[in-house]
Order: sequence, then C-alpha cells, then structure tokens
Amino acid sequence: MSSTAPSAEEQELYALAKRVLPGGHFGNFPADVILREGRGAHVWDVSGREYIDYLLGSGPMYIGHNHPKVTEAVLAQVPLGTTFFANNEHGIRLAAAIVDAVPCVEQVRFVSSGSEADLYAMRLARAYRKRPKIVKFEGGYHGMSDWGLMSLAPKKLANFPEAVPDTPGIPDSVRGEVLVAPFNDIEAAVRLIEARHDEIGGVILEPFQRLIPPKPGFLQAIREVTARLGIPLIFDEVVTGFRFAYGGAQEYYGVTPDICTLGKIIGGGFPLAALGGRAEIMGLFDKALVGEDRFLTQIGTLSGNPVASVAGLATMAVLREPGAYEQIFAAGRSLMDGLTGLITEAGIPAQVVGEPPLFDVVYATGDIRDYRSVLRQDAAMQKHVNGVFRGRGILKGDAKFYMSLAHTGADVAQTLDAFRSALKSLPAKAA
Repeated sequence: MSSTAPSAEEQELYALAKRVLPGGHFGNFPADVILREGRGAHVWDVSGREYIDYLLGSGPMYIGHNHPKVTEAVLAQVPLGTTFFANNEHGIRLAAAIVDAVPCVEQVRFVSSGSEADLYAMRLARAYRKRPKIVKFEGGYHGMSDWGLMSLAPKKLANFPEAVPDTPGIPDSVRGEVLVAPFNDIEAAVRLIEARHDEIGGVILEPFQRLIPPKPGFLQAIREVTARLGIPLIFDEVVTGFRFAYGGAQEYYGVTPDICTLGKIIGGGFPLAALGGRAEIMGLFDKALVGEDRFLTQIGTLSGNPVASVAGLATMAVLREPGAYEQIFAAGRSLMDGLTGLITEAGIPAQVVGEPPLFDVVYATGDIRDYRSVLRQDAAMQKHVNGVFRGRGILKGDAKFYMSLAHTGADVAQTLDAFRSALKSLPAKAA
C-alpha cells in the first residue's frame, strides 16, 4: 500500500457517510473502506492505498475491473441511450447468449438484482405448480425477500423443516410457507420433499452453497425426486452462473434444473440479473400464451438495460476466449494449495473449502458439509487473519476469496505472504 494514514478527504467522507447512511455504509462492506478506483485485480481507496481485490464487487468483476473490452462497449452505448423501458437490441442479444450457454434456459426474463431474480423464480415455481410452499436449504442465500431471508443464518437453530426469519419485519405467515432442509443431506431432503410434495410449489438451492460444494450424488438426488414428483427445481446461480463454467454450476456439476437465476457476471459490473428456464414454465410471463388467469406479472424499469447488457455481452465474450477458465482455475488452485500448505505448516485447525473460482479458509476441522458445520469455526481466528489481510493490502469479504481472470501469480504470492504473517501473529487464544 502507498500509505497507511487516512487522508483528510477520506476522514471527511467517512464523517459524511456516518451522517447520511445508516451505520455509515451501504449495508454491504464495512464503513472504513471508501474505494475510488479499480483496475484489473487491484483497487485503490480515496487515500491512495492499493489492495489486491478478492471482493470483486461481491463477484461481478470476474474478468477484472475496468476491462478494456467492457469499457469500450459501455462508452459506445452511453451516447446512444442508457435506458428505454422497451426492447433493445443488446438485451435481446444477451438473452440469446444466455440461452445458448446455460443448459436449463430456453427463455429469459431480465430484472435488476439477484434478489429480484430469486423472488420471481420462487413465485414462478409456485404459480406453475399451483402450490404455496418453497423448500430451501439452511444457510442458502436467495436474496433479500421475505422468503429468501428464512434460515439464511439463524442464530437459534430450529428443528427441520421449521423456518427461522433472519430479520425483523417478516410476517409470521411467511414462516409457514417455507420448509427448510439441511444441505448435503440426501436422506433428510428427499424425505421432506416426498412427505410434503402436495404442498410444495418449488425447491430452491445454491448448487454450491456459499462456500460448500455439493457432496457426490446430492444434486442428482434432489433432481431425481423433484422430477419424479413434478416439482420445479430452481438453481440459484446468481453467484455461480458463468463462474464455475460458461454454462454455470449446472454444467460444472452435470445436473440440469427447471429454472435458474443469474446475476453478477452477466451484468459486467452493472445492475442486471435474470431468471430463465424451460419455455413451458417461462410461458407464464406471456399473457397471450397462458391467458389472464395464469399470467404472472413482472415489470422492471431497468430490466434489460442496454448499458448493462453490452457490459454483460463483452464480459461473456472475454470468457469465451480460449484458456480463460483454465487461467482462472489455475490461479485459484495455486492460492488454495498455498493456503493449505501454510495451514499444515502452522499446525492450526483450519482447512480451505470451496472451488478454485470461489473459496475461503474455514477455521475448523472435520467435514464441512452444511451451515451448521461452518458454525464450528474459530471466529476470532478468522477475524484476526482478515484484519492482517487488510493491513497488508489484501481486500476480501469476511468469508470469501473471489478469483478473477486478472489475478496474477504475483498477487497470489503476496496473498500467501500476508497469510503467513497472519498465522505467525495469531493471538494465544486463537492459536
């Protein structure tokens, strides 16, 4: 980093943020980071401090910040119009590119955020099957809707399939419309779906839940039982879409749902998300096809926004270039292997969990298979390491390394050096 001291401008902005923003921030990242610029895999704050960026805007900047092909496309579109509330050529072409790429998608409907995409996907499934309840998996993140914020990070663990709201303001009635199962538990999930299938409108899950990969056979079992019982299966691929493979986690793991949600990467750093699926199901958005009674209303001022669409198209074009995914996976594996080696060398109770494009260190031993197993980790150790990272010019979320096409071997080496320092300076209680 070029400096450790906050500038007068940073102090002024921080004071202003504390006055005009609840908690002094946007609700995402801590208030004491105020960023100004991003290039490639690096960002700079308003005081000029440089960081290797593993936050990546919470994932969208998969090919790096300020990629010249994305910037060129955006700058070409802005003088031609920034939004229309009508079809535009770029939104249509982006929808076609998604249909070509993602196995389950025959038609697409655009929205502005992953939360919207998940909300509409759940509503679509309920409308299609004409059943009220949604099955989700404890610890799975499906946006900020009332249904999404059930059993995401419950402080008090309930007996399955009871749902626990994660925030005040959710009507008690919503709890009764969400059934919760443990991730990676085939027997429990299948038993729940079979027992309550007459009530279930859809099943939603992250095929890769937060940091946790699916156990062999888990996704296949959920696919089999939902297909057998005629229940729409939704893959929330807001994070994993175009990240694990060009066709998403469903291509990567070889399991095809009925509906999926997409976001982050498809907007190229701009607000854009989508839901897509089988034409038969997506047809509920077409009043002329299904009639007034079955028509599912969905509108959005910025849906299919042309600036976001050209950014997404440019991003996807870069990802189609030969070797793009191989490069990202190689950098991710290098960092994962390096972190694992340092953990072994230090003899601490920790492990690296995830896949090369998205992972983190979990400070616990034993099988990390679901939300409850992550709760075993040493939170103090995690906080210490993340604090050292920040001080050494490494920016990441509390529990994720997002890799990008722009991360280099030098970035990996610097990150490993910072991790080595963090482990050497562990407080006695954490160690």
